Amino acid sequence: MKLIVAVAKDWGIGCEGDLLFDLPGDMSFFRNATKNHVVVMGRPTLLSLPGGKPLKNRTNIVLTSDENFIREGCIVCHSTEELFEELKNYDSDDVYIIGGGKIYNQLFPYCKEAYITKVDAIVNADTYLHNFDEDKNWKLDFKSEVNEENGLKYTFNTYKNLNVKEF
Repeated sequence: MKLIVAVAKDWGIGCEGDLLFDLPGDMSFFRNATKNHVVVMGRPTLLSLPGGKPLKNRTNIVLTSDENFIREGCIVCHSTEELFEELKNYDSDDVYIIGGGKIYNQLFPYCKEAYITKVDAIVNADTYLHNFDEDKNWKLDFKSEVNEENGLKYTFNTYKNLNVKEF
């Protein structure tokens, strides 16, 4: 399993249900990485997508405790145990965790890689990602050249989990 996210310098990832940054290059990277793969998200993340609809050309899995939640085009799981059972149907290299904060922070120990776009800015955030730089189980494996869009500098980074939890 992999995780994909954009973070601020303080590991902020969102504010009031919205992304912190508008970076077309990062969105393009996200689309290309996840297209024709499995994406796992929480219900609020799904509802924040355009029209609250699942992402096209992907298998969309939603993890929610809301037992009554259903959404056309989505596989809905109501517990991590149910999610892990469902994920056994897929190659783990094809599975991407795409948010939000609760889902990222719950599932990152089970991911073998994390694709983290680091933005050289701090903005108002109310949702934060676990700090991979301070976690001895994660190692920075790749860092891109600096990109710049909309007045923001950012890099694409790949972290490897040295101690992946099995599910």
